[in-house]
Amino acid sequence: MFNRTRCLQITAALASISLLSGCGLFSDDGGNGEQRIVVGTTSAPTTLDPAAAWDGSWELYRNVYQTLLAFPTGATKPQPDAASNCEFTDSGNESYRCTVRKGLKFSDGEPLDAKAVKHSLDRIKTIDAPSGPKALFGSLDKIETPDAQTVVFHLNTPDATFPFVLGSPAASLVSPKQYPADKLREGDKVTGSGPYTLESYKEAGEAVLNRNESYNGFANRRNGGVTIRYFADSKKMIAALKGKEIDATYRGLSADEVKDLQAPASHDAGVQVVENVGSEIRYLIFNPTDPQVAKVEVRRAIAQIVDRGALVSKVYQGTAEPLYSMVPKGVVGHKTPFYDSYGQPDVAKAKKALKDAGIPTPVNLTFWYTTDRYGASTADEFTELKRQLDESGLFKITLRGQPWKDFQAGYKKGEYPVFGRGWFPDFPDPDNFIAPFVGKENAVGTPYETAEILNVILPKSRRESDRSAGIHEFEKAQQIFADDVRLLPLWQGKLYVAARDDIAGAERALDPQTVMQLWELYRKTSW
Repeated sequence: MFNRTRCLQITAALASISLLSGCGLFSDDGGNGEQRIVVGTTSAPTTLDPAAAWDGSWELYRNVYQTLLAFPTGATKPQPDAASNCEFTDSGNESYRCTVRKGLKFSDGEPLDAKAVKHSLDRIKTIDAPSGPKALFGSLDKIETPDAQTVVFHLNTPDATFPFVLGSPAASLVSPKQYPADKLREGDKVTGSGPYTLESYKEAGEAVLNRNESYNGFANRRNGGVTIRYFADSKKMIAALKGKEIDATYRGLSADEVKDLQAPASHDAGVQVVENVGSEIRYLIFNPTDPQVAKVEVRRAIAQIVDRGALVSKVYQGTAEPLYSMVPKGVVGHKTPFYDSYGQPDVAKAKKALKDAGIPTPVNLTFWYTTDRYGASTADEFTELKRQLDESGLFKITLRGQPWKDFQAGYKKGEYPVFGRGWFPDFPDPDNFIAPFVGKENAVGTPYETAEILNVILPKSRRESDRSAGIHEFEKAQQIFADDVRLLPLWQGKLYVAARDDIAGAERALDPQTVMQLWELYRKTSW
């Protein structure tokens, strides 16, 4: 997530039940399992190997790979999937044992056993891909396999969030015969044990998913297969939806497009939209290797000037709301430290802070954003940020946009002084809105070593199996973020689901990680 770059614009996905004039529609218990569903998205995977991706590639992984644990719709805690059961075996949350279901197989016929689990997770650390999920497994010391069905995870520190990590697509299980232990798999093939097999894949084109007949897990597939079409342009995706070329969309709609799809004309054309509570956040990252950004007064002045209300109103038109913390509303422990510290936008306060620090104005900075990852409104968002900062007279902002692959390479090399990212949770816990952004190696590619969060707050909160018991620690972490302003939260998005009116199952299609469970979608039958 969603950098993941679990990362992303106003999200679109699926929707609704209605009536066609002249006939009634209904769905049977299993839906029409022989029919394929065609889904459009602007979020193409960056790689097919789970060891190399901590981003929107997870949308595909969830549907073709299996994990020991997973988050069925409505679950707040991870539930067994490839495992029959998992549990901590000590009071200190440092030893976690899972029993793998018997008889599981990968799509190449090889057994999915304890050794395959160890292979899948060990290679993440061994390969240490630049954009991989290694940082999520920071508490994992070693893995033991006392027998063919038993996996024991020994942790180097108490970590009550470890089961949540095992339930994320970061822990996707792969066939040892097809995925080398010390390098990434090349090519356009997938060998997993998930609900679907990947029949074919064309980069930036489409992925054809067929039912995996040997699958044994929690997913109840309600369709005969899914074709995912990848669009570089959301306008073309919407045209395809209205033209009945695709059945549903998710990821990448702009605010204007959401409004258009909600209009009566779209309803008349057989398209409906459902709004859901979302945990997508958008934020800026400040790189302290830049001589100007290294000055905390510069970062705080930007935080003092940015008008989130105007940004959301002008660019997102009610499809998002201002965010004053990296932990969004709806997540346990959410507070508003950026509002508490900086209040309403105030140019005079920002001017005084810069003057008192002896910083000449205007401060020249370049803001970077990706042109093809989070949707069509991203450029408008950065244009509005530039307008606000330039009009203060305290800053002179230059904007630069890059396609995602180039953008990703640039921020990983530390080339951008200020840049924008999006985030969807890897798992539904406040830890996942704090931990991924700190440390030498983190999800945003810009080291942020804050001793109190890394050495005190996170270790203390992870000793608590009752996740609500660590609220005080998460509140302190949020305040540190506001004091340092190494990250500046901007807005929290809503989830929008759009589909043809003969598609059902949308209300169950997004799991608690806001990852698409394609097996929930099906075509309603008529009489």
